Amino acid sequence: MKNLYLAILSGVLLAVSWPTYGVSLCIFIAFVPLLWAEKKVRERGVKTKRTIFIVSYSTFVIWNAITTWWIWYSTQVGALFAILVNSLLMTIVFMFYHIIAKRVSVIQSLIFLLAIWISFEKFHLWWDISWPWLNLGNVFSEDILWIQWYEYTGTFGGTLWVLLVNSIVYISLLQFEKTKNRKFVTLGFAKATLVIAIPISISFFMYKNYTNQGKPTQVIVLQPNIDPYAEKYELSNNQVADLLIDLTQQKIDSEVDFVITPETVFAQNIPYNYLPYLQEIQQIRHLIEKYPQVNFVGGVAMYQIITDKRKTTAQSNKFPNKNAWFNDYNSAFLLNKNDSIPLYHKSKLVVGVENLPYQNFIKPILGNVMIDLGGTVALKTTQPEPSVFTSNNNQSMAPIICYETVYGQYVTNYVQKGAQFLGILTNDAWWRNTQGHKQLLSYTRLRAIETRKSVARSANTGISCFIDQKGDFIGKTLPYGTQGSLKATILLNDKITFYVKYGDYIARMAIFIAVGIFLIAFARKKEYFSFKN
Repeated sequence: MKNLYLAILSGVLLAVSWPTYGVSLCIFIAFVPLLWAEKKVRERGVKTKRTIFIVSYSTFVIWNAITTWWIWYSTQVGALFAILVNSLLMTIVFMFYHIIAKRVSVIQSLIFLLAIWISFEKFHLWWDISWPWLNLGNVFSEDILWIQWYEYTGTFGGTLWVLLVNSIVYISLLQFEKTKNRKFVTLGFAKATLVIAIPISISFFMYKNYTNQGKPTQVIVLQPNIDPYAEKYELSNNQVADLLIDLTQQKIDSEVDFVITPETVFAQNIPYNYLPYLQEIQQIRHLIEKYPQVNFVGGVAMYQIITDKRKTTAQSNKFPNKNAWFNDYNSAFLLNKNDSIPLYHKSKLVVGVENLPYQNFIKPILGNVMIDLGGTVALKTTQPEPSVFTSNNNQSMAPIICYETVYGQYVTNYVQKGAQFLGILTNDAWWRNTQGHKQLLSYTRLRAIETRKSVARSANTGISCFIDQKGDFIGKTLPYGTQGSLKATILLNDKITFYVKYGDYIARMAIFIAVGIFLIAFARKKEYFSFKN
């Protein structure tokens, strides 16, 4: 029973560390109770795998439930799926650690835990059931003064930092248990404090000495505050266009270069090839005639009918009882004085709503049961790689749609293609006024630091804002549940950070280390290693 209490303590510590309500320092000891419980169970040597599964699953269910319960507002089935399945995946990772810890030394097993956890987080960024919301490096998104070095490491540097400090504390407790000498506790505390303090000190130095750089540009972000449950699909696109133009005219002048709307603000599906001819587009063009320098970036839902099966993809949706299919797009468009209308299709998709993972296997079992985190219930069609929007005066924006904000290396692909600032189009209203939209906004600050790019964020119901290259907010934000627009001058930075250039190199090294220790462990005879080993 004591081990279960330790597991619960770990779960609570992980949860109370999380942004935007938590105390992130707690994360540095959050794994220690669980590691201690695992050690005690392993030493007992009877039915260890079953017990460790129960103990660790308890930890991760508590963590997931407290931090992501808000999915319930969108879908109850989806919330249960996200919480229980993500907890299961974390438990499987910890089970690997438990198995390896029986075969190698304490130091080797802890290195394996660091490596396998980082490998899991990397895997969680690219496979079909991708849900990287609780990747450990995200925990410092409200502590931007601590993590300016993310421009070199990305969030995996934060994950490594967290697990390293937990390992140091755990080792000091092992030494104390064996020797009963308090100096090991003191020494362990000193080491952990140093490993926490040095990166923070480096970050403070970087923050103080970094200057936001680049050419200035003026941007307006719009917050129409349309309730997706009551209004979004009842308002016509023409009515929405009128509202957006009214909000724009509150701030626009001859100096404004970009106007950005939320995700799928034009929610009534538009035929793919009809976009240039629609009345709502003509309404916006009339605005651009008055302000020809303006680049209007909008969110739109579109579809494309397909009658030739050879032209379908794995993401095409079939009409029931018809020999026809359609591609469904969650897209952004760029409208300016040019005739062409560039498009970007959201390509990091929400599991269940926009992407049914392993559909050949899952769909016959679950049918259309989906996790509803935004957008509409249909498989979305993506594009092979990110693209940027470039204005007539060669200012380039990354059109990042909602959930894509969570993907650090994916965002770097925009920058590699020339994006000078990050434009976020999002609709967080599905989660109501909970931690859901607050956490997604907070994660946006990480992307600003990693890329050293300013951010202009348009959120349907809030929070719309501007963020500078150090992760600080520029001016005021538009609170959740209010209607309005914001204007700010941001800087267009052409420089490439180390992280943009090399991506998730920490994760790539971690995968190599995890595989190496795993092979070493199973190449030798199974035995229990003492701390000295």
